[in-house]
Order: sequence, then C-alpha cells, then structure tokens
Amino acid sequence: MNMHAPALRRRLSDIVEEYDTKRAGIAGALAAYGRSVAELSAAACVGTAYGGPLLRDSSGPAPWAMEAALLKSAWRHVYEGLAVAEIASAADKRRFEQMLEKPPAFTLTEIRERFGDYLLNPRHHILRGLAEVFCGLDPAYRSHSKVKVGVAGLPKRVILQSVGGYGAWGTDRLRDVLNALAAYQRLPLVTWPELRALLDDGEACLAGKEIRPGFGEPFRTVARGVRLRRFANGNGHLFFEEPTLRDINRALAEWYGEVLPDVEDDTPARPRPGTAVARDLQYYPTPAPLARRIVEGLGRIAGERVLEPSCGCGRLLDALRDAGADTFGIEVDGARAAQCRQKGHIVQRANFLETVPTGDYDRVVMNPPFYGTHYARHVEHALRYLHPNGVLTAILPAAARYDHGLLSGSWEDLPVGAFSTSGTNVNTCILTLRRPADPG
Repeated sequence: MNMHAPALRRRLSDIVEEYDTKRAGIAGALAAYGRSVAELSAAACVGTAYGGPLLRDSSGPAPWAMEAALLKSAWRHVYEGLAVAEIASAADKRRFEQMLEKPPAFTLTEIRERFGDYLLNPRHHILRGLAEVFCGLDPAYRSHSKVKVGVAGLPKRVILQSVGGYGAWGTDRLRDVLNALAAYQRLPLVTWPELRALLDDGEACLAGKEIRPGFGEPFRTVARGVRLRRFANGNGHLFFEEPTLRDINRALAEWYGEVLPDVEDDTPARPRPGTAVARDLQYYPTPAPLARRIVEGLGRIAGERVLEPSCGCGRLLDALRDAGADTFGIEVDGARAAQCRQKGHIVQRANFLETVPTGDYDRVVMNPPFYGTHYARHVEHALRYLHPNGVLTAILPAAARYDHGLLSGSWEDLPVGAFSTSGTNVNTCILTLRRPADPG
C-alpha cells in the first residue's frame, strides 16, 4: 500500500454533514445533559431533603465550549484521516497546530483550500519539506550548486543545538530531519520511543536495532542510515551514511532541478513540467503574494519615485502602485511591456543594461534575471539610477549570497519554494543596499 495514500474511509461531504448535524444538536445535547443531572440528583434524594453535592459542576459545558471542541475535532479528524502529516513539511505541521487554536469554518471549500494540494501534488510537498529542514541546518543546503547528484559539496553531518529530552528545540529539529528523510525514503515517520532510543544510543537508527526499554514493550528501530553524537554542551552532531547522503542529494537535486537556471551546465536534461518555458525565457515573474510582502517591508513609500528594471508582467509594479509609489518600469519583452501598460503602468520598452541611468530615483525594486551571475550587472547598473542615499531592493538567487560574493549589503533569505509558482524551486533571497552619498 502507498504510505502516502489517504487513509480516510469516508467521503469528506459525509464528514462535513456529521459536523453540521452535531453542531445543530449541541443545544439538545446540553438539554439532555441537564435532564440527566436532574434525574441523578433525584435518585440520591429521599423526599425533598438535600443529601449533599454529587457533581462539582452540574451546569455542564458552555455551548461555545462544545462548538469549539467539535470544530477542532472535525479538523483534526480530516488532517489525520488524509495522512497529511506524512506529506506536509515540519513548518506546515506547526502551522496546522497553530490553526487549531482558532480554526476556520469547517466546510468542503475550506478543507480543499487547506489540504487539497497535499493530495494533488504530494511529491512537491515531500521534497519541499526536506528542503526546508535542511536549508535551515546549513547554508550549504541553500546553495543548489552544491546539491547536484555527484557533487561532493554537501556536509556529511549537521549540528543541532539543545538536543535533550522531549520538547527540546534541538530534539524537535532532529525529529524534523528524520521525518523529512522518511517521507522521501517512504519509511515510517519517527516515533517518540524511537527518538528516545536514538538519544540514548547514537547508533540506534543506523541499521535498525532491537530496543528493550525500561517501560513498555520491546520494539525495533527503523534503519535510517544516521548516527547521533551528543556533547556535554547540549549539541548533537547527526552524521549521514553514504546511502542516506545520496538520498538527500537526489531529493534536493529533484527539488531544485538538475539543470539549474543560475548555474552553467554542460549536461542537457529533460525539461521538467512547469519549468521549461520559464527557463527558456530566463524569466521568473515575482509571485503576487511575495511582491506584496516585499513592498510592505519597504515601509511608507507613498509619493516616492520607484524604478522597477526588467519589470516583466508588472507584479512588483502593481504592489508598488497600491502602496502609493510613483512608479516607472523598463522591460525588453514587447508582450510583457504591453501587459504592464494595459494595467496602467508607465513602461519603457528597452534592454535595461543599455539604458542611461538618471541618478534621481528614491528606490529601485527589482527581480533581475537569475541566470549565471548576470544579476550582478543589473544590480550595479540599477544603483546608478538612485540619488545618493537611495535604496535598492533586489530579489536574487541564494547563490548570490552563499557562493558568488559579488555583492554586499543586507541579506534576507526567502522561504523555500518562494518562486515555485513561477517555475523554479531555486532558493532566493532579498538584497538591500543603499547608494553611497556623494563625497564631501
């Protein structure tokens, strides 16, 4: 059986119907509870003489508490029944737990919105989960040039801080690493007894081992190809055996794509669905939610003159205009320039690198081409459009920060998969820098 196949045996519509029926019946259930309490009290009385309290609180739960418990139960039932935990990333699992504190309405539309993509595209989420975990452990994993199959660029161990007992931060990270690998390798997710065994015996999950705990039944750990070495300062070093390291390599290479848009490669590969067009054009439009997030991070920009070079279809221009900026775009592709103009933007059709800088803009916000190190030329040219002390914000591939060393400024990593909807899983970051003031 496919371990990632949904385990739910009922139609979602039937579960929603059960929820709606029980929610409508809360008042009746509480009334029945009240009658039962009255009958119980009568059974402990002779005549009308009071014999003492039988229940600490005979009023029963409040209707709102019943509704809240029912709503949480419904969401958790679907989450567990669809086996989302076996597919979702560690971050997504935590988001679900946070969502349960104030869950949305339990409807078919909401269920499909929250969980539908896990069922339609489980491989994407398994690979993203692994990439998220490993990118958070070592910068080497953020640089996709190091994760291509056959490149000996990955660390053979990762260092986890605060590896202790249940609930310790490092222990949670250790569990996330093992579960991300398990999802890719189609192994069972790690259990707390197995994790406890690994903390006690660093080779417990190397090749599988019979464990006889002080309490509970004996069990056998899963062969996961990892060793853990703990130190007195609380750190834990997790070592990967060669087969496990190859799996990490393959998974990350599949996630990023073995032919990567900002790395020269003389080995042609079959285009992956959803990325071929974007790669051919070297064009990765900024996803609209990301564009809004970046512009919100700029602070108050109403009235500022802002340039977007290589503006593409204008998503950054859209967000900048919504924030009140006075925008101007430059785009070499005629169709995309026309698309921007149809939305009311002022756009010059030109090759940005051939334009003449004016030195009078307050800001430049840009998403330059990712290919090779061409982005550096675009950033350097864009800086000359700013007046002294003007600010440039650029979306760049993570290799610009971790490998190339061509630009310096303030860096912020974007979430793993930030550009997935635009056709690339290459990690990205934001560079912010200011044009120096004129000397004197």
